[in-house]
Amino acid sequence: MFLETLYTYTNYWRSYPALIAAQYSGVQINVVSAPPGFEPGNQQKSEGSFKFPLGKVPVFEEDGFQITESSAIAHYVATEVLRGTSPQDSALIQQWVNFADVEIVPSVATWVYPTLGAADNRVTQRARETIQGVLSVLDKHLHARTFMVGERVTLADISMVCALFLLYKQVLEPSLRGNFANVTRWFITCVHQAQFSAVLGEVQLCEKAAQCEVKATQEDPPKEKNITEEEERDPTEEVMAAEPKAKDPFTSLAKSPFVLDEFKRKYSNEDTLTEALPYFWKNLDQEGWSLWYSEYKFPSELGKVFMSCNLITGMFQRLDRLRKHAFASVALFGQDGNSSISGVWLLRGHQLAFELCDDWKVDYESYSWRKLEPDNEETKTLVKEYFAWEGEFKHVGKPFSQGKIFK
Repeated sequence: MFLETLYTYTNYWRSYPALIAAQYSGVQINVVSAPPGFEPGNQQKSEGSFKFPLGKVPVFEEDGFQITESSAIAHYVATEVLRGTSPQDSALIQQWVNFADVEIVPSVATWVYPTLGAADNRVTQRARETIQGVLSVLDKHLHARTFMVGERVTLADISMVCALFLLYKQVLEPSLRGNFANVTRWFITCVHQAQFSAVLGEVQLCEKAAQCEVKATQEDPPKEKNITEEEERDPTEEVMAAEPKAKDPFTSLAKSPFVLDEFKRKYSNEDTLTEALPYFWKNLDQEGWSLWYSEYKFPSELGKVFMSCNLITGMFQRLDRLRKHAFASVALFGQDGNSSISGVWLLRGHQLAFELCDDWKVDYESYSWRKLEPDNEETKTLVKEYFAWEGEFKHVGKPFSQGKIFK
């Protein structure tokens, strides 16, 4: 039996922070979006109207305790980790939650709602300028950070993603996103987390900005008509309804006899040098798969080792949907202030798979890529050293520090 209940519209973005926070904390919430408990667009007449003293949603109820406002509900159902484990982190998280609510949401609404037919277009340009200024601030903040505060997701990330959600889906087309690469990288990292996906589904970034729907003016009043329950629903619901599933960009390739999952099991559970590598070279389908060497282009910008590792981790997270078509070992060499990143990738097909999907393009341009010839001795050495994390790594010139596996 659910003791926690959230009253809200179906697919209403203001409810997302609470639902995502609940995914992280393991709280099971019963969402009520239909009569008799909730009548969309007519909260005051819903059964038990005391639940909606302000006539707005979301409203959270737990065993008689009630709370409104999206950020407050998210805070209530969140874990201590999401709220911040130190007074400083807690304050920084609250700072960014407030920033999302006060600085971002109003301008996003002003820019996006006209494209949904929910507002007029007279002040959209000012909102566009405001949002771009806000995104510039965020882009600088996220330049060397994977998440808003600390090294893991907090309420700051949850609130900020939900505040920017409609922006990325409706109007922030590629030509605009290009100016805020760090924000987009972080946004994609977050929405690919399992807890975000459970609430948001598969988020498709806007390819072409939606245009404003012209509303009737006072000189041209709308014709009277009966307002149905469907029309009373929140105006943002339609665009946030079910998204079409993304097409698999590898469906056109011929079936390969090389079973990637079997190699991954060998690599994970058996000795790399005596079992996994012999299996790899014996079964590799050179027609259906390709090997690539990658190297981070900007080693002078790498600072602390842990921050460099975050770059690798963030890239892997953003490539989550590529896992069934790829395997990689990426290594960090050197020390704080003098390090480099490079790796060996096994990819389905013979082109760089990152170019097949916009979500996969965020990081790959920061690396140089060189296709390897499988039968070449240099390739054999690279694969052995990177897959086993041992060897001379003569081409690097720095000692091996640590590695990460994409599998």
